[in-house]
This record gives sequence, structure tokens and C-alpha cells, in this order.
Amino acid sequence: FFFFFFFFFQAEDGIRDLVRSRGLGDVYKRQVLILGGERFKGLNIRVKVRGGGQTAQIYAIRQAICKGIVAFNQKYVDEETKRNIKELILQYDRTMLVADSRRCEPKKYGGHGARARRQKSYR
Repeated sequence: FFFFFFFFFQAEDGIRDLVRSRGLGDVYKRQVLILGGERFKGLNIRVKVRGGGQTAQIYAIRQAICKGIVAFNQKYVDEETKRNIKELILQYDRTMLVADSRRCEPKKYGGHGARARRQKSYR
């Protein structure tokens, strides 16, 4: 298993991470730009990700942060703020709130893969 950890805390100038980001590092910070830094004031966000590749983990972190912000505003602020945040996020990118349900299809017997079959020989 490949373990990858991100820990965030709010600073005056934005989000800082304790683990240096690799490659797609700013992808999980875009929700701060979309929603504005004032919505993240006073929040400490800690995300632990396990399994998958680096890209999948970064997108999972992004989704977890967005879902957490929506849930926090629904529970502790009010329904109108939650609805506004949800609309902003969905306008930018739906995958920030909705997971991709596609999974790898398992291999079956009689072939080399999930759909491929062995060739039939007539001679």
C-alpha cells in the first residue's frame, strides 16, 4: 500500500501544507480560490489518504475538503450558505462533490482480460 498524507492549517496568506506537494499540488487548493479565503477562516482541515495513485489521492483530497466545507456550513452555519457554496462548487467542477463511480472491470475466464477473448482458429 502507498501511504500519502496531507496536513493543512489556515494561515493569513492561505493554505500551507506540511508535506511538500508533487506535480498536481495546486489542484486541491483551487476550492479556496473558488469559494474565497474568508470561508476557510478559523477552520483546521486534516486529510489522510490511503491507496490509489498520487493523482487519485489529490483528487480525493479535493473532494473531501469540498464535501467537508458543505457539511460544515449545513450543520453550523445555515442552509442558504450551504446552498450557495454547493452551487459555486458545482458550477466550477462537479467532481469536487460527486465521486466518479467507474471502477476496473474484473477479468473473466476464456480470455486475456475483462472483455478480450481468445482467437478461434478454423485450421
